[in-house]
Amino acid sequence: MTHTLRLNPPQKKGIISGYASFFDVIDHHQDRVAKGAFTKTLRAWRLLGRMPKMLWQHDPKRPLGVWTHLHENDRGLYVEGRLVLGVKQADEAYLLLKEGVIDGLSIGFRTLSATRDKTSKARILLDIDLIEISLVTFGANARATVRQVKTK
Repeated sequence: MTHTLRLNPPQKKGIISGYASFFDVIDHHQDRVAKGAFTKTLRAWRLLGRMPKMLWQHDPKRPLGVWTHLHENDRGLYVEGRLVLGVKQADEAYLLLKEGVIDGLSIGFRTLSATRDKTSKARILLDIDLIEISLVTFGANARATVRQVKTK
């Protein structure tokens, strides 16, 4: 079962989409997100009528825009968002994304439940509290990237 959270996207230019997290991939921090790890947190955000923050490089002083759609599917956490063009950092991020200079996505979260894989020694994240999703130069999960940037 997939859980979806969506807000209305009011513009086209600066709309981005991609995967903020991929399931069953061991990242650079030796974490592996399990399928279903986002189920409770997406439900909680939906009940609040809000979304996690969109930040630049995990810096809470540098918001970039708003996430408008999040859902888990078989691959991971799919996201869509809108850069707030006119904000200096969002304008810079938009240009860098358009040119392919940056494309990374990374999640900021609190671990609620995890276990350790005895073979790989990776921490398996079973339940997480998603706080923010950042555009980053280098994400811990190299597969978590922006896949599309709308320019018109």
